[in-house]
Amino acid sequence: MDSITQAVLGAGLQGAILGRSQGRRAILYGAALATLPDLDVFVRYADPVSSMTFHRGFSHSLFILTALSIAMTLVIRRLFPKADYSARRLWLTLWLVLVTHPLLDALTAYGTQLWWPLTPTPTAWSSLFIVDPVFTIPLVLTTVAALILGIGARMTRWLRGALVFCALYIAFSLVGKTIVEQRVTQALRQDGIEATQVFSTPAPLNTLLWRVIAKDGSGDYHESFVSLFDRQAPDLTRLPLQQPLAALLGDAPEHARLQWFTDNWLRYDVAGDTLVVTDLRMGMAGHHFFRFAMAERRDGQWHVIVPRNWPGLRGGEPELRLLLSRILDESVVIPLAQWDAFMTDVR
Repeated sequence: MDSITQAVLGAGLQGAILGRSQGRRAILYGAALATLPDLDVFVRYADPVSSMTFHRGFSHSLFILTALSIAMTLVIRRLFPKADYSARRLWLTLWLVLVTHPLLDALTAYGTQLWWPLTPTPTAWSSLFIVDPVFTIPLVLTTVAALILGIGARMTRWLRGALVFCALYIAFSLVGKTIVEQRVTQALRQDGIEATQVFSTPAPLNTLLWRVIAKDGSGDYHESFVSLFDRQAPDLTRLPLQQPLAALLGDAPEHARLQWFTDNWLRYDVAGDTLVVTDLRMGMAGHHFFRFAMAERRDGQWHVIVPRNWPGLRGGEPELRLLLSRILDESVVIPLAQWDAFMTDVR
């Protein structure tokens, strides 16, 4: 999630648990501690694939953060032995502020290595967009109010209420995700197609409209936008994965790591004399956040290269307005096939 959301979630948690003892400082302490896992962004890597796939790694590990919370509890209790809260209460606060950061990240589509140094596929429950005002605004309002008014019994209830609302909103998003995936799976089945892998993620700024992609084992995938208010079957667009092109990359370690990190939600396109690999989980047809040039054709032969970012369309206000209008209006057409032509543009 975005840094503001992470900060106010940590602030709300520490304010709700230790605010009566620490006062306004609980809000500041919680906000600062909640941003700690993202300090890994300052680590520099040799290529953009490594930067992407090592982010949300060791610093987001539940093992590491649990150990850190224990160490911090011991140090703080030694420095402030007369504090009017128990070591157990302090540890619980620090632990919750730290571990909710990667757990919240895991609710986005990016992928979070919760179990580092173990290497299962990074967790991407993908039920929240990276910026969601419905989730964030209640936390902002209550934590700012706590800073201004202080934390008494009433403010503690407000902070806890905001946290309960956020938990219920996450539950709502997970239910919505299940509904839209079932609708797409059923629509494919009615067309005689069995989905082998399905991935869904909310459209920007909401959890009412969802982008769903599904593989069918044929070498293609299907993409659709589905609103929770839809009454008709999803309109599916068939698009190419072109996975045979992956053979051009041989045993390139960056490619193998990208396959692992994305659970192999990858698409391959030849743009001019460049092989471009796209992470299909984020963005939409023709507008993807993570695309990498990974091989080049010289003198008729393909050569693996050090990956570099491949520029492409990210979408802007017109696309956002179109998507938001699609939430309530099922007749709005999202031109996925038309946008898909951008995938082979040379920029």
